Amino acid sequence: MTAPGDRHSTHDVDLTIRLTESPGAPERTFRLEARDGAPTAASTLPDPGAALEAVQRHGEAVFFPVPGPPKICTQQYGGPQVAVVTGRFLGREVHSRFSRTDGCEIARWHAMAPLLGGVAGSTGAI
Repeated sequence: MTAPGDRHSTHDVDLTIRLTESPGAPERTFRLEARDGAPTAASTLPDPGAALEAVQRHGEAVFFPVPGPPKICTQQYGGPQVAVVTGRFLGREVHSRFSRTDGCEIARWHAMAPLLGGVAGSTGAI
């Protein structure tokens, strides 16, 4: 927990998203920065408000999953996209990898699509 008056409070978001659409494709980099519950001008995502909403709604479960029994995931392929999200959320260090390699990963991608460079309601494809 940070002390009052620190530049970064536990409610701040500072995430960097590195997205690759397919193997060998150029990497695209986005940023989501939020202070006091609102995106700042430093955010470079297509819809930073929707990205912040997705992070606030799903971030805790997606970035910091609670260990449990193994999940059973459908064996479907959603595409070659890979995104790596690093930075800070709720005062905690984030390092998460997203892909679309099975049903569970596709569900994570859909939940966080606005953060991964898509817009609200999209599949995450740009």
